[in-house]
Amino acid sequence: MRLPVDLVVEKRTEDYPKWLPAATSLAAVILAFIISGIILKLIGGDPVQVGKFFWSATFGSVATISDTLVKATPLILVGLACSVAFRMKLWNIGAEGQFYMGAFFASLVVLVPILPPDAPKPLILLAMAVMGMIGGAIWGFVPGFLKAKFAVSEIITTLMLNYVAILWNNFWIFDRWSEGGFQMTRLFERGYWLPRLADYAREYPTLSGITLHLGFVVALLAAVLVWWIFDRSRWGYEIKLIGDNPNAARYAGLNIARNIILVMMLSGALAGLAGMSEISGVVHRLQERISPQYGFTGIIIAWVAKLNPFAVILVSILFGALIVAGREIQPSGLAAMLQGIILFMVISSDVLLRYSIRLQRTTTPVTAGSDA
Repeated sequence: MRLPVDLVVEKRTEDYPKWLPAATSLAAVILAFIISGIILKLIGGDPVQVGKFFWSATFGSVATISDTLVKATPLILVGLACSVAFRMKLWNIGAEGQFYMGAFFASLVVLVPILPPDAPKPLILLAMAVMGMIGGAIWGFVPGFLKAKFAVSEIITTLMLNYVAILWNNFWIFDRWSEGGFQMTRLFERGYWLPRLADYAREYPTLSGITLHLGFVVALLAAVLVWWIFDRSRWGYEIKLIGDNPNAARYAGLNIARNIILVMMLSGALAGLAGMSEISGVVHRLQERISPQYGFTGIIIAWVAKLNPFAVILVSILFGALIVAGREIQPSGLAAMLQGIILFMVISSDVLLRYSIRLQRTTTPVTAGSDA
């Protein structure tokens, strides 16, 4: 017996509605939470209580909101870094290494030192930001150059350079700059710290313990800059054209090799700025584990946000909340599992952007000899 309707899947011949990418991402995230709740229930947990704890640990007070935004700050920057590269169909898997090199280069301002701690603080922070971006940009230039000149897969080169960057940092942390043999450098003087809201607690006691720092504002400004590049600049149009149709871009006279290198350098610079904000705004030293895999999480964020810079901010706050809550939620690993489910659901939902799915009333064929 046939059902009264058929499920019809057809490849889209027209552009999908502008609201559809955001709707599919939102639905994918909601469905990921529902699936995680079901899994938690099956293993004996209480999804409702976990949900309440998640909210209270991440958005339940000013202090917890501050912690969430602190974790979201580097995620915004690495999410933007991945979005820039992905917009041109360059698969930058190396934001983690670019993050570490940004942290290393920014640390040179402190540990060489390039500027003394009694130098004007705005000059110090500007120098650290510029150095962080240079470090990340260099780490983006290498795979970009190899891709542009020799067609070497950027997936392989960016992934391998992650390990090189981490081991490079470890050499200096464990050997040259180690504080007492520990896996970290000496604590930076306060002149090298990004301003935090807690620094103004003497004048405003309610800010006591609020660790949100200037890096969050920098991340928001970076999102505006990336939006302007994508939607308002000629270069942004060139990036999209090269990503969508390299042959048409080549016919139009665009320098594809140069754009590949520049886009990878911009992507690396944003990830490097994230590294600078983390060491100057949070840990205040260079140490072995300054990233709970921010660079790889940025890939998920870029996909969930559908490469929209402003959506990257919202998605980063969600993933920042997952990091904060993940330190307390039991069973251990629940937050990482949720991240994985979100990525799977978002990738799966992309089928709705390429195919239209509709229900069609079943028609009964007319057989020979039957009444017309």
